[in-house]
Amino acid sequence: MTTTKNIVTIKGTKDGLVFIMDETCSLEDLFLQLKDKIEHSHQQILSGPLIPITIKLGHRYLTSEEEKELREIIKLKSNLVVKSIDSLVITKEQALLDKLMSTVRVETKTVRSGQELRHMGDLLLLGDVNPGGCIYSTGSIFVLGALRGLAHAGCEGNEEAIIAASLLRPTQLRIAHVISRPPDEWIDGSNDMEFAYLENGQMSIDKINQVHKLRANYWNKRDYT
Repeated sequence: MTTTKNIVTIKGTKDGLVFIMDETCSLEDLFLQLKDKIEHSHQQILSGPLIPITIKLGHRYLTSEEEKELREIIKLKSNLVVKSIDSLVITKEQALLDKLMSTVRVETKTVRSGQELRHMGDLLLLGDVNPGGCIYSTGSIFVLGALRGLAHAGCEGNEEAIIAASLLRPTQLRIAHVISRPPDEWIDGSNDMEFAYLENGQMSIDKINQVHKLRANYWNKRDYT
């Protein structure tokens, strides 16, 4: 007799149900057992009023498509509602953001036309920079919003600094002593978060998920103490 390994564990709590997923098995096996348990097991629990579900993935990362498939399996029972999907694994982009949040100055505001924001070190702006607004930093600049004004990173000569924004549409970018080309030469209409950096003395633009490749040594050697 063959015993099937239990790779999906369902536990009840005062806040609903917790689905604990094995982190070592294949994703295909995990989804197959999850589907089987939802369709055929725990009939008294998995019926009736709405039940919030917390999914624990452990050290497993799911792509957006895999997470969508997981949610579709849970929806096989109409009374199950996914409250959260928790993973101990984060993307490199999220790791970078978490590091920035703990080490840089954080400003929450809109820099309007005629206003300036200056900082010694790295700067994270939670807001927009409107046309005519200017931000200056001796380190890197990160804008979680629209950058439509002027941004000058590494303004005391730091050529390793970068400028990143959720929407990168500036009137001008400067890194150290290098001034960007006219915006219409490099804006391609992308809605992805992008960043500007210096390479061989020239300013370039790339998607933010490439920053760890270009500036890995720079971030690793930073001393924030």
